[in-house]
Amino acid sequence: QVQLVESGGGLVQPGGSLRLSCAASGFHSGVNWTHYAIGWFRQAPGQEREFVAAISWSGGSTWYSKSVKGRFTISKDNAADTVYLQMNNLKPEDTAVYYCAATKDPVATEVGDYEHWGRGTQVTVSS
Repeated sequence: QVQLVESGGGLVQPGGSLRLSCAASGFHSGVNWTHYAIGWFRQAPGQEREFVAAISWSGGSTWYSKSVKGRFTISKDNAADTVYLQMNNLKPEDTAVYYCAATKDPVATEVGDYEHWGRGTQVTVSS
């Protein structure tokens, strides 16, 4: 069973930066991190979970929501089975629980397309 664990969340002032990490474990024999595309999603209180960013199996292609494009960067270290989300110029509206998720699809931006999920890490942007 693939397990994902997010870390790096916290409280930051508007305009600040955070780097989230998503570490994976529990792969079956013959399967590893390079077989999965990874997505980051977020969910604010009272709102639906929304797509933030995704990266392909190889790490060569990335996708971003309009609200974070130009401020967030997703990257993948296949040797370390870890995906990162660098978040710069954070805004109060970025406050949410951030989740990473894994899919064997080449890429996906919908919640329902992802098979494995972490438990999330809280990001709070406030002065």
